[in-house]
Amino acid sequence: MIDSQPEPEPQSPQPAGLGLGIDAGGTETRWALAAPGGAIVAEGRVAGLSALQMGTPQGRDAVRATFAQLATDALVHGVPGRVHAGLTGFGGDSELLQRWLAEDLHVDPAHIQFCSDMEIAYRAAFEPGQGYLVYAGTGSIGAFVDADGQFHRAGGRGVVLDDGGGGFWIAKEALRHVWRNEDERPGSWRSSPMARAVLDYVGGDDWAYSRQFIYGQERGAVGKLALAVAATADRDPVAASILRAAGRELARLALALTRRFGPRPVAVSGRAAELHPVIVDTMRASLPDITLTQAPGQAHHAAARMALASDLLYFTTPT
Repeated sequence: MIDSQPEPEPQSPQPAGLGLGIDAGGTETRWALAAPGGAIVAEGRVAGLSALQMGTPQGRDAVRATFAQLATDALVHGVPGRVHAGLTGFGGDSELLQRWLAEDLHVDPAHIQFCSDMEIAYRAAFEPGQGYLVYAGTGSIGAFVDADGQFHRAGGRGVVLDDGGGGFWIAKEALRHVWRNEDERPGSWRSSPMARAVLDYVGGDDWAYSRQFIYGQERGAVGKLALAVAATADRDPVAASILRAAGRELARLALALTRRFGPRPVAVSGRAAELHPVIVDTMRASLPDITLTQAPGQAHHAAARMALASDLLYFTTPT
């Protein structure tokens, strides 16, 4: 008599042909997996990263660790066939980044495409030639991709030089206001809701805490201080004034593109633009004859669908 073998338990089928999209910014990195047809089947977020970190050993270690965590989280849902990653600060050198991500995800490096984070952010809002995107995250930039796929920019020069209206800029403006007041009226921070929130966030009211915070951390970590500014905008007129100024800075980017390429609809996106309604309200007031919409920050979804496409449209990378 032959012993009967128990039939194997049915296994849940693994998704096939998945596209992995990555939107890496200074504050956080978001990823999404898209199934054939474009449906998003999984998504998540890990620590922020920037191509600028590749310039130091510590930065490269941080990027490598973030890739490893992202792969661990994504592979629970299936192995992607192709990857499309938008990376802030990206300048075109992707060989090492491709190799790292390929090793972590078990994907052929040739199936991994890196580009600027703005390229995927634009595709999340418009088809080429349709409109202008103003993106406000840690930094800020105005973007236009014309019908020929050429990328045009306004701003986006980095937080040291400009990036007006972004999270880092808001944080810098708040700290500058606090410490200028302290120069003139020591202890005045106690009567300001914004100053109390800001100094609590950086760790204390001694200058050493603010100095270490603004000069000793990655720009994405500094940009998160904008959350404390926004949280006090309804109680502190200075905080509200800084956010209105941020709105005007972002409107300037749209106006610069409009003057160069003619009137088109404008979409604003990014976490800094979502900090408080006064930012977009001020933008709209500064763009009275232009259609302005607030686009959801779903660039990682757009990137996942771009990874699926066989005829991917790659834009000229901004410099």
